[in-house]
Amino acid sequence: MSEIEPTPENSLFSEVKALIDTAKQRVAVTVNAELTRLYWQIGHRIYTQILNQDRATYGKQIIRTLSQQLTQTYGKGWSEKQLRHFIHFAETFPDVEIVSALGRQLSWTHIKTLMYVDDDLKRDFYIELAQLEHWSVRQLRERLDSMLYERTALSRKPETTIRHDLDQLRKTKAVSPDLLLKDPYILDFLQLNDRYLEKDLEDAILRDLEQFLLELGAGFTFVARQKKLQIDNDDFYLDLLFYNRKLKRLIAIDLKLGSFKAEYKGQMELYLRWLAKHDQEPDENTPLGIILCAGKKQEQIELLELDKSGIHVAEYLTVLPPKALLQTKLQQAITNARKRLTVENEPQ
Repeated sequence: MSEIEPTPENSLFSEVKALIDTAKQRVAVTVNAELTRLYWQIGHRIYTQILNQDRATYGKQIIRTLSQQLTQTYGKGWSEKQLRHFIHFAETFPDVEIVSALGRQLSWTHIKTLMYVDDDLKRDFYIELAQLEHWSVRQLRERLDSMLYERTALSRKPETTIRHDLDQLRKTKAVSPDLLLKDPYILDFLQLNDRYLEKDLEDAILRDLEQFLLELGAGFTFVARQKKLQIDNDDFYLDLLFYNRKLKRLIAIDLKLGSFKAEYKGQMELYLRWLAKHDQEPDENTPLGIILCAGKKQEQIELLELDKSGIHVAEYLTVLPPKALLQTKLQQAITNARKRLTVENEPQ
């Protein structure tokens, strides 16, 4: 079938449509920002004028009365529950300038979800990533449910490091590897049987490549599978190769069915040095490696100092465990990692 020839009428329609769509988007952003600021002002006024002035004993009645008055005047949208959301909003974000910036980037539903994240650093992480990756509300909730923050390498770092990386992301949009690298990776979407081979795992990832890219995080692009590396007269094959636009570097992924073994370090180092020599562009950063294993051996990983070689070892889960169990496991991993860092930094 031949293509439709462009006409002046079609061209004019496309231009006008683009103008209308752009204007509608600007209006939507402006309306959202103004509503967000209004909700904060209402919450701030109620909190500072009533609840924070030793008048909380009858604050509940005042909120109920105000809700009834606003509903009678403006209709739906001013329930007691909504007013309490506004109050919590003002308590969580006391700086109106931060509120204004949030309102330009995130919807009220995004903000309402985020303001109930109880940890400040965790909340800041989700705010910055939601803006960077343009998450929908559904995507935000999915990442909260999957405990994305607790699974990042960043969450294992000292608080000062976490704050620094988030500040850099906020100011310069510079993404550190610790923001993107995870442990464990949740691969339940692959729907693998109890018994499978490495090739089955690789094939399943490529079948669900889009979902796997989402799990990897922002900026990942697929490059190759079973990439052939010829060294001397030997051929080596790298399972999966990706490129990350945010980090500006190649990411090599090696898949392992069992637990981590010390010999995997040398293999990955060989891959990374070959990539740095033959595939890395002049303006790119040094390649990183991810060894995905069914289990980890933490002491071996620590003794090998894999971080210094640009290698990240992580577990993958093909079945999502109960949230309480995952939460306990991740919290213990964070606690142990921070204890190790404290011991390492103690004066000898």
